[in-house]
Amino acid sequence: MDSYSSPTTKPLYRGTQIVWYILGLLEAILAFRFVLKLFAANPSAGFSSFIYTISYPFAGPFLNVFKISRLDRNVFEWTTLLAMLVYLLVAWGIVKIFTMSKTVSTPEAAVKLDQENQ
Repeated sequence: MDSYSSPTTKPLYRGTQIVWYILGLLEAILAFRFVLKLFAANPSAGFSSFIYTISYPFAGPFLNVFKISRLDRNVFEWTTLLAMLVYLLVAWGIVKIFTMSKTVSTPEAAVKLDQENQ
């Protein structure tokens, strides 16, 4: 049985798709937050308020890491960029764990080990 016809392959593939989809949504929300802050969007406007509210739980843990760069009302929020990077690395790590648990045939494992040892 090769690793492509293993019963674990499809669930692992779905799992990685879900992780990347969730990351994409989160990155889009954080990117909107970054751009709205950068261009001094009115925080009372419905869309801005919505984005700030849903992004805060994800950006909040990073908000005191760096000083905020301001120019008048415009804010360059380095911390949102840091949050985006951290979430990308977390998602990448989760996907790596998924792919490490994939069933591998003995010949396939031997080839991979030989490639890694070169």
